[in-house]
Amino acid sequence: MATFQHEHQPTVSTDKRSSKRKGDAAEDEALAFLQTQGLQLLQRNYRTPGRGGGEIDLIVRDGHGTVVFVEVRSRSRAGFGGALASIGATKRQRIVYAARCYLGRMKHLPACRFDVVVVQSGELQWIKAAFGC
Repeated sequence: MATFQHEHQPTVSTDKRSSKRKGDAAEDEALAFLQTQGLQLLQRNYRTPGRGGGEIDLIVRDGHGTVVFVEVRSRSRAGFGGALASIGATKRQRIVYAARCYLGRMKHLPACRFDVVVVQSGELQWIKAAFGC
């Protein structure tokens, strides 16, 4: 009687896991930098439910009480416009939608803005008020 061995195939490809690790590392680096600038972490990886929902990498508060929704982008090279160019209209809409959901839980609406932290080629760039809603 022949026996067959079944190899377990990972449910997430190696490329996706590697990208996830790189993204997590970029978020860690961005958060550490923002904290050295005096911002306080409120929430990380805030997600809204549903297919059209959005996700916000970092939600922080600055020293003036402004809630800052931060999109972290990581790229190894500046090709195709770099990390900042990768935030298209649909991505911005989803971030704004998620921010509205987050703010909807609050009794009083604070001042807020949308920042981007780009981690690219070993450098970090913080772009305040990168886009509006």
